[in-house]
Amino acid sequence: MAKTTKAQEQSLESIMWNCRNALRGTVGGNETNRDVVMGLVFLKFAGDKFEKRRAEIQEEYGDVPAFLEKASFYLSKNVFYLSETSRWSYIVKNASANDIAVIIDTAMKDIEDGNPTLKGALPQNRYTTLSAIRPEQLKSLIDEVNKIDEKRFHEKDLIGRVYEYFLQVFAIDSGTGNEKGEFYTPASIVQLIAEIIEPYSGVVYDPCCGSAGMFVSSIKFVERHNGDRLKVSVVGQERTPETWRLAKMNLAIRGISHNLGDRPESTFAEDLHRDKKVDFIMANPPFNLKLNAQGVTQDKLNGDPRWDGYPAPPVSNANYAWILHMLSKLDVTNGIAGFLLANGALNAGGVEGDIRKELVENDKVEAIIVLPREMFYSTDISVTLWIINNNKKARSLNGRQLRDRQGEVLFIDLRRWNENIYEKKYVQFSDKQIADVKKIYADWQTGKGYTNIPELCKSATKAEITAQKYSLAPSKYIEFIDHDLEIDYASEMKRIQGELREVLKAEKQSQAMLEEAFRGIGYGIE
Repeated sequence: MAKTTKAQEQSLESIMWNCRNALRGTVGGNETNRDVVMGLVFLKFAGDKFEKRRAEIQEEYGDVPAFLEKASFYLSKNVFYLSETSRWSYIVKNASANDIAVIIDTAMKDIEDGNPTLKGALPQNRYTTLSAIRPEQLKSLIDEVNKIDEKRFHEKDLIGRVYEYFLQVFAIDSGTGNEKGEFYTPASIVQLIAEIIEPYSGVVYDPCCGSAGMFVSSIKFVERHNGDRLKVSVVGQERTPETWRLAKMNLAIRGISHNLGDRPESTFAEDLHRDKKVDFIMANPPFNLKLNAQGVTQDKLNGDPRWDGYPAPPVSNANYAWILHMLSKLDVTNGIAGFLLANGALNAGGVEGDIRKELVENDKVEAIIVLPREMFYSTDISVTLWIINNNKKARSLNGRQLRDRQGEVLFIDLRRWNENIYEKKYVQFSDKQIADVKKIYADWQTGKGYTNIPELCKSATKAEITAQKYSLAPSKYIEFIDHDLEIDYASEMKRIQGELREVLKAEKQSQAMLEEAFRGIGYGIE
């Protein structure tokens, strides 16, 4: 029997952990280390897909260079063509070379030049400028990434699992403040949004797409429900260059066609999809973003057609600018959006309160779902999921007959669903919890099986919301039980008094034994 080596026994998690730690202690910073790791992961999976396709071509046409090196034979199967020196096997072979950083940077440039869909996506001259990272560290990282192999780990979506892991852990490592960690939205929240808005077919849009997690989840949703991923297209925008490239790599390596614009750009500075109307929106905008700090003036907002029919949002806080921007993008007949905002937007006054009033009066808000604390790596506050729907009328949708929900809003409070902990402090939803929330929402939409549940959910009318001065805080509508009233104070006091008597009795016995012991050795007790 062949002896199993330690390397063969090594788990995928331990390999990814080693990758994560390979560059620890360098002075390049977390974002630099993230990009270094993610770039190599991209090269590894692009190389694996290339070699797999190359073997298919070889089997069909033989060992003929004219066929094996024909780029169209790869691109037609959604596989990137790689020149010999840009293939992962070449990088592994030369991992110990003093110029390995040059080899990697050259590979990145050649791959991008040879594959138009990757234009601007891959890091350029990143590895040769890493003066803080020693060649032996880079070799160690290459060796670890090389162990992530489909032949060893028969995962259905190995690429997805590895990308998800690194995006998550680097987001956690980013810490809090200064909008850090915003490039990644926790996977269970993204899955919840997808399950609620059901993007089976059509255009999915994200105006601040980060590392493209919303788009990936929309495709996963379709595949999870045995749909056709080719019926979904994704359109988005991202203003941070490094994150924009990360998003393009994330989508490209998974074979998801996309349009993220020809450059990174702020949605408010310049809408790269100005005339685009979409069927679905999934988004996690930066919480409480200050537009005036980014050079956007109130005069520019005042004249913007995106909020026609509504007061112009303030530059001091972009929450309602995001809402109105997304509303302007939605298909006016059936468009639906699921997006996240800080809880402060539920009660904000002034101009924001006026906008919220119009949103309620225009019947755009379908559901408000408050999430638990500690779900995000960038903040520990509780956050709200908003569902905006342009069609709340009775109709047939995805095999269900929906009732007329005009003039109603569903409120759900999930703040107590915080028992599922990972990475010591962060909360995530289980698949069952996501299914439970979807059932509440679907039952409410159909009118079959739904009931208001104290401390969990409530269907409120427009009249009730008006009476609360258009607040959308679920606590204004969901019934909360005063559990103090459930206590039988007489029996509780009797139980406590009984316990006190037992404690006093035990103390007296201990004191008596102590006095007896001291007398036995000739000491008196005062």
